[in-house]
Amino acid sequence: MYILGVSAYYHDSAACLIYKDEIIAAAQEERFTRKKQDESFPINAIKYCLDQAGLEISDIENIVYYEKPFLKFERLLESFYHFAPAGVVPFVKSIPVWIKEKLFIKNQIYSKLKELGKYDKTKLKTYFSEHHLSHAASAFYPSGFESAAVLTIDGMGEWASASISKANKSGISIVKEMHYPNSLGLLYSAFTYFLGFVVNSGEYKLMGLAPYGNPKSEQVFDYIKKIKTTLVDIADDGSIKLNMKYFGFATRLKMIKPNKWESLFNLKKRNPNDEISSSHSNLALAIQLVTEEIVLKMAKHARDITGEKNICLSGGVALNCVSNGVLFRENLFDDIYIQPASGDAGGALGAALAYAHIHKGVELTPSANDKMKGAYLGPEFSNADVLKTARKYNANFIYFDNFHELSVFAANQIAQNKVLGWFRGRMEFGPRALGNRSILADARNLETQKKLNLKIKFREGFRPFAPSVLEEDCGEYFTPAVKSPYMLLVVHVVEKLREKLPENYLNLDLMEKLYAKRSQIQAITHCDFSARIQTVDKNTNPDYHKLISEFKNLTGTGLIVNTSFNVRGEPIVCSPDQAFACFMRTDMDILVMQDYVFIKDDQILNKEDFNQTFKPD
Repeated sequence: MYILGVSAYYHDSAACLIYKDEIIAAAQEERFTRKKQDESFPINAIKYCLDQAGLEISDIENIVYYEKPFLKFERLLESFYHFAPAGVVPFVKSIPVWIKEKLFIKNQIYSKLKELGKYDKTKLKTYFSEHHLSHAASAFYPSGFESAAVLTIDGMGEWASASISKANKSGISIVKEMHYPNSLGLLYSAFTYFLGFVVNSGEYKLMGLAPYGNPKSEQVFDYIKKIKTTLVDIADDGSIKLNMKYFGFATRLKMIKPNKWESLFNLKKRNPNDEISSSHSNLALAIQLVTEEIVLKMAKHARDITGEKNICLSGGVALNCVSNGVLFRENLFDDIYIQPASGDAGGALGAALAYAHIHKGVELTPSANDKMKGAYLGPEFSNADVLKTARKYNANFIYFDNFHELSVFAANQIAQNKVLGWFRGRMEFGPRALGNRSILADARNLETQKKLNLKIKFREGFRPFAPSVLEEDCGEYFTPAVKSPYMLLVVHVVEKLREKLPENYLNLDLMEKLYAKRSQIQAITHCDFSARIQTVDKNTNPDYHKLISEFKNLTGTGLIVNTSFNVRGEPIVCSPDQAFACFMRTDMDILVMQDYVFIKDDQILNKEDFNQTFKPD
């Protein structure tokens, strides 16, 4: 009983294939087309999923789309009617697209699937899940919980922008919803836009900028007051009501009404290339703190109305790892599970799982094992595939026939402050690189963050990096010690590793804070001593665990810097060709792909020279 889940036509389109409730494969379309956040029909992702299972499209009988287009169209029409005559421009632009494409998704699906081969249309049945049900299912069914509350928060689905569900073996019941245009996701995105970042992708940057704000600043308190008294009303249950006089997403082609915002905050809208001032940092901190307050209130309400001891988080706002960390430290629940692909890409997975469990009667099997398989659900490539790339580009490479030797070599290079591209096993599903499509470096080096941001990632210098830490060693470096396999929780560096900060640290500007020495693991310590950690389990990813263990044997430190294998504006690499191209046009020192090591030094032509030059101490 194979079920194919699909999300498309908004952003982050994806496909997922399950067998009963086992996740066979999942991938985002952007990884194949190289178009970041590609919204097009995920034909390449579907082809991959079928290939992974050894299937043809004619073998599939059930395909599930992640939301209900007619219900979404109803919301669109009612919103235009409610705000009329404002909104005529987006109305005129969007309605033809809906009439031509988005309203008739079933026909789009059947038409696109013809590219994969012949199939019997009468046997391939198409179903539609509600947007927030898809999100909820994507988190609950892989969690292993017997029952749980599910909190889903995003920009918007059909009508819902946040929902609380009660989930167990009988299914998922949505208990309470908050509806568009009132949306925490859209509120956060509005600040993303005002502060000069791109909506639906720059929210990470806003979250990373927030700690540079001064938490003791009167300006931060003033910004919070203005947000809560002018832009949004917050109820005790976490529901919110936006003051639509300040927002443009319902009636314009922009998130906000800039003039009103500039007047409210006495601050000009920032353009992408403008310098970041302390006021920008303080405003980012203000909206982050307001977001944490709202999420916490929603979670408390979810506990109260469901009576559940565990909670699952999903939807785009669940990728705000700072607010996740706040929720974790509140100890409201016995356990928390966060779907690693919480955005719309994960909706493809949730749609398939919801159909399997709720409509096909697949029994829920609680488990201590994470059914997401570490999110390693994407394509993998063999040594033969890597060798083809090496020969294609006449690359300098060495082959290791012993992984122990390879891991010792790679760990030694990281310890010598080399930056490695690390490409092994199946690609991750979701926005995080988790050790299979990663760029790795030494967290102890004071120059690592600057080098990675400016010479390799080509991104803003203020953005922090995450550590991959051996799960068994987490408490040596971070508090609280917690399992965080998907890099979705922010914790803090332990006191013994922190450096004393200058007395005027909170009043320093962004760049001065950035380059102040903060800890003995500087590159992954954010300016508030926080870190977005990935704990690495030796059973889930034994190769990555082995590499970090060898680094610990060499240096005594059981963690390294892990950032996604891509550059600014591009998706994470998928294939050996993409990885090699990224390696060659950046200042990465060494590339490891499967059992091959690539270098840029033309003088090293054979293994003897290679071993002599790079031999571990």
